[in-house]
Amino acid sequence: MSIDYSDIGRRIRYFRTSKQISQEELAETAELSVTHISHIETGNTKLSLPTIIKIANSLSVSVDELLCDSIEKSKEIYDNEVSAQMEDCSVKETRIISEIVKTTKEALRKYQ
Repeated sequence: MSIDYSDIGRRIRYFRTSKQISQEELAETAELSVTHISHIETGNTKLSLPTIIKIANSLSVSVDELLCDSIEKSKEIYDNEVSAQMEDCSVKETRIISEIVKTTKEALRKYQ
């Protein structure tokens, strides 16, 4: 098994931007340099376990949420993300999203 640091960086950027946190703010709370955060988010550097923990704590997410693309049992994490996105949807929005998911799933399975 290999670790894709670009995927980890993408997830860090996703959580940081979704919480409207700048790279500077994340660097400060995680006690890292802005340059290091930038390199992590672009996958241009490997990061240590202590660094991953600092970033996870600063973003108020679990380490497995940052590493889920490298974890074999990550389906539950993605299921939780989908559920979180659906929490504030109206019935109409939920129905439309459900149809989109169904159609997308069928297309993915057809062309795999």
